[in-house]
Amino acid sequence: MAVNKPTPEQRKIIEGQAAARRGGGNQGGSSSSTLGSILEEAGLISHDMIKDLIPDNESAATLKHALVSQGIVRPDDILDALAANLGYEKINLRELAVTPDLVQQIEARHALKYKVFPVAYDDQTLSVALSDPLNIQTTDDLERIYHKRIIPVISSEDDIVRYLRSYYESSDISSMYQDAADEAVSEEARKDEEDYFSAVDASVGGTEEMPAIVRFVDLMFKQAVHDRASDIHVEPNKSGVTIRFRIDGVLHEVPAPPKRWQNMIISRLKVLSGMDLAEKRIPLDGRIKLNVPDKKLDVRVSSIPTVFGESIVMRILDQASVLMGLEDVGFLPDSVRVFKELIRTPNGVILLTGPTGSGKTTTLYSALATINNAETKIVTIEDPVEYMLDGINQVQINKEIGLDFSMGLRSILRQSPDVIMVGEMRDLEPAEIGIRAALTGHLVFSTLHTNDAPSAVIRLIDMGIKPFLVASSIQAVIAQRLVRKICNNCKIKYKATTEEIQAAGYDPLEYADHEFSKGAGCDRCGDSGYRGRTAIHEIFVNDPELRQLIMRVEPTSKVKRLAVKKGMRTLRMDGWEKALLGQTTMQEIMRITVDL
Repeated sequence: MAVNKPTPEQRKIIEGQAAARRGGGNQGGSSSSTLGSILEEAGLISHDMIKDLIPDNESAATLKHALVSQGIVRPDDILDALAANLGYEKINLRELAVTPDLVQQIEARHALKYKVFPVAYDDQTLSVALSDPLNIQTTDDLERIYHKRIIPVISSEDDIVRYLRSYYESSDISSMYQDAADEAVSEEARKDEEDYFSAVDASVGGTEEMPAIVRFVDLMFKQAVHDRASDIHVEPNKSGVTIRFRIDGVLHEVPAPPKRWQNMIISRLKVLSGMDLAEKRIPLDGRIKLNVPDKKLDVRVSSIPTVFGESIVMRILDQASVLMGLEDVGFLPDSVRVFKELIRTPNGVILLTGPTGSGKTTTLYSALATINNAETKIVTIEDPVEYMLDGINQVQINKEIGLDFSMGLRSILRQSPDVIMVGEMRDLEPAEIGIRAALTGHLVFSTLHTNDAPSAVIRLIDMGIKPFLVASSIQAVIAQRLVRKICNNCKIKYKATTEEIQAAGYDPLEYADHEFSKGAGCDRCGDSGYRGRTAIHEIFVNDPELRQLIMRVEPTSKVKRLAVKKGMRTLRMDGWEKALLGQTTMQEIMRITVDL
């Protein structure tokens, strides 16, 4: 394929951008002001939009994420604007004929480090695809390493990552299993498993010189992060060990390692997470600090004994996932307005309900980040503290020394807080303290496990809290679930059948002409038609009439009917709105929710 060399004028533009970037102290990547000015010049965004989306000191990656995640600008539009501004060629890697000779033009470690993929070459030049052409440090380093003129071309970051995985990363799990199975594990290591794993550096990031098990665990983490998994399940069974990744809320089994590796894999994970290797009879908890390219992640680890050995589940926590606006969390525009009004009330209890893994923590932190400022003192008590937020005082539960929710809450109230977040109202005492704190002028956030929003108030009464305290303190309850989003790469329009609309609980005549969306299936989404998740919500706002029902301890169904009559959207209704907007499918909403 023909690739044009950058002209001296183009080179001067990029060098000028790089100089400005270095002067601004952001050498690690292009500044948001640089990218913003290019997009503004292309007529895609305005300067005011940039100021509203991100602070001045944030990176271009943050700006790009905000624009794309909110649907303001498509990734292709950003690439087109960069290509037009810099005079570079934009290419589709899928149309590239990849040969072994081409791949060998760049060593794997350099391709992965700089996120570039070779496109064309001759004796003097090497053309590489990259997604950030403003980062001139990449081309400078590659020219110094390979002693060739580096010609950048622009391509989709998703495509580059996929091609790097296919041609450079040894991240094909099944082939890695085979390679590792062929490697003999020394008898000395087998003989004394604890010493073997204790001697290994507990940082994730193995090399070829590391033992096979260590490299295998390293690979498992890298593959999980690449596949956007939220959880890793390592489950011993009668015939071996099963490994499953939870991707977009659905478990996917990956090729299993040899049965003889079971104890060593579990021991390695226990060492990494700081668990007691000798204790195998009781549940254990731990954490792993995970370093992967461009990310620092926390992994929360839970181990329980089963009849076939210890079963381990690891929750991957990404700090970036909680630093989102309320729109990014999944609230519809009118729900954002209601929620912002609620979280700015001076006192009362705001509860988030939903099952484990429904995104409650992300929504809570987004709410706290929205109201976090120098005038407001926010204190949280959590078990565990999952994400660290600047400007917020976060207390970690430590039951070994007696620091539980009840003790922590009593102490927090002496810290003169304006806003309190209780990780979970698990039983009577912390719930009662939190409610009394709300009645004495504090805004209290917490979570509860109920099926819908109105059920939360009855659940608190069942725990033993007096109905009049619940009725007077609860400002609102937000129920939340996560649903899979339609893959934007293979989204297609279609007309739903009468049966499909009726099954969802709606009038087929009203939506007979509406074009719904679904995913056809592609490489990017693993042929599932879904990629990523968004939240659906049910916002129950308390008022005098509803308080009367709560004080009389009326059935949940009656409370819910009145709330819907007053304008509350149920989870099914909110999901239906997102299906109408083309964000998800009717089938997904019916899988996650029940009709009123």
